[in-house]
Amino acid sequence: MKRGHRTGKPKGGYPRLYGRHAVTAALANPDRTIRKIWGTREVINALELPPMLPIVYSDVADMGRMVPHDAPHQGIVAEVEPLEDIWLGDVLEDGAETQRPILVLDQVTDPHNVGAIFRSAAAFDALAIVTQDRHSPPESGVLARAASGALEIMPWVRVVNLARALDEIAEAGYWRIGLDGDASDSLSKALEGSAKVALVLGAEGDGLRHNSMVHCDMVAKLPISPRMESLNVSNAAAIALYAATNR
Repeated sequence: MKRGHRTGKPKGGYPRLYGRHAVTAALANPDRTIRKIWGTREVINALELPPMLPIVYSDVADMGRMVPHDAPHQGIVAEVEPLEDIWLGDVLEDGAETQRPILVLDQVTDPHNVGAIFRSAAAFDALAIVTQDRHSPPESGVLARAASGALEIMPWVRVVNLARALDEIAEAGYWRIGLDGDASDSLSKALEGSAKVALVLGAEGDGLRHNSMVHCDMVAKLPISPRMESLNVSNAAAIALYAATNR
């Protein structure tokens, strides 16, 4: 898949990934550049690391100061370069002959939720995740750990204008389904007869913005018990993906 080019040090510094799943997935990703690794001698010796990669043997306490408070680094931290940009047009072209769903996230900014959504998207073989560049979390150790390796294998398309991206997705033959708890139709009804779908989810609390709703072909809900007002957005994404891929 074609990627754009990023130059220079990213604002806020290079991401640091931690935890064995996140780091080993990054090492296995040919599109990921690893700048440096810190680890305990036991963990480092258990990994097959590329030659010439800068390695610093560190103790658990030192690495604990390199990651968010109480983050379970499991004895391994990697400083990486951000993945290069993926263009929406290339993703749509690559998926032209498939019925794999696309996930569109409308200003979902919590890295734990986004990471969990990456994990579900990879589990259900989604084509890509699309977010608005300025209203989504950056690559980080928190997101990568929640994704449990899926950050390295799930295409992430960051766009400037989400409404324009939804129009482009529609032009590629996708039925755009926005998820909203107040919708009158269920997701199962929205999926009837639709071959290729894009599932559009909004942030917890605010939900889908009006401008995103009007760029959907249909707005639907996940039927849940009246005892609960809503689902966590990552749980909703997993259920919607399951429904979309098991029709």
